[in-house]
Amino acid sequence: MSMPVISMHPNPITMCQAVTDLLESIALEETALSHILNAEGEKLQCVIGMEDVNFCQLMEVNESVANMVNVVATMEQALKDKLEFISNNLYYPARVE
Repeated sequence: MSMPVISMHPNPITMCQAVTDLLESIALEETALSHILNAEGEKLQCVIGMEDVNFCQLMEVNESVANMVNVVATMEQALKDKLEFISNNLYYPARVE
């Protein structure tokens, strides 16, 4: 497997475009996390709906879902920190005078 190649734009991007790209990346990550949470909910519903599931199996699936929710919560905190960094350091709205 080769290393990814990041190509340089012929013209440098503006600060506004950089901020827009960063905000878009946060939005895409949020969308991905929502899909993960939805899949975990469906997994839990599927197991609950099974007729031959025992208590231990149900608890194993529940623990798996809980672990994933904790990971998603950690990633949400990282995205929040990323958004705060952008808003505190990179985003300067145009002043209306």
